[in-house]
Amino acid sequence: MPLSEPQPHRLILGIDPGTLLMGYALLDVEGQHVNIVKFDCLDVRKLDGQYARLQREFFFLQELIDTYHPTSLAIETQFVDKNPQTMIKIVHAQGVAIAAALSKDLPVYEYSPMKVKMAITGNGHSTKEQVADMLQRFLHIPDEAMPKHLDATDALAIAYCHFLQLRLPAAAAGGAKDWTSFAKRKGLADSSLTTPNQRLLAALNKKK
Repeated sequence: MPLSEPQPHRLILGIDPGTLLMGYALLDVEGQHVNIVKFDCLDVRKLDGQYARLQREFFFLQELIDTYHPTSLAIETQFVDKNPQTMIKIVHAQGVAIAAALSKDLPVYEYSPMKVKMAITGNGHSTKEQVADMLQRFLHIPDEAMPKHLDATDALAIAYCHFLQLRLPAAAAGGAKDWTSFAKRKGLADSSLTTPNQRLLAALNKKK
């Protein structure tokens, strides 16, 4: 994409599906500039029964879409758990979120947990805490604005992962081609460090 060509404005809705807590995040993208509109969790733990919770999530997402008019939905998929019942419940929550988006003609993009973690930290096996910490540093989120539940930062990570995917065509025009290049430009990576874990630890230590 030529540098002179204007880049479209986008509003990405990121969803971390869950049957008790559903993380959501809205990320405003103007060219290469990113701003957080909001990120939080929908808590449905007080509702009685799985279907009542799924219904609340469905209508909540429809209301969110009607209010903010996002241009795309990015959602985490391919969840794997040793407990088959947990997997089934998460798949139900994923389906509800996707159905809510499709009911509003919103394009849906799916990302695996490993891909999201790799995009944010450079390590596909990072912890939720490491992902949240890296997002706080990249997006300059003050401590008091960090949410109580990590489901919210997971949703933000999914939205940011989608943003990075959108940036890939700009790599030939000087954009970052991968996490390492992006982190080097941000002063978060040392070229002498070769593994994702080493780069992550160096980035976290450097910004403390």
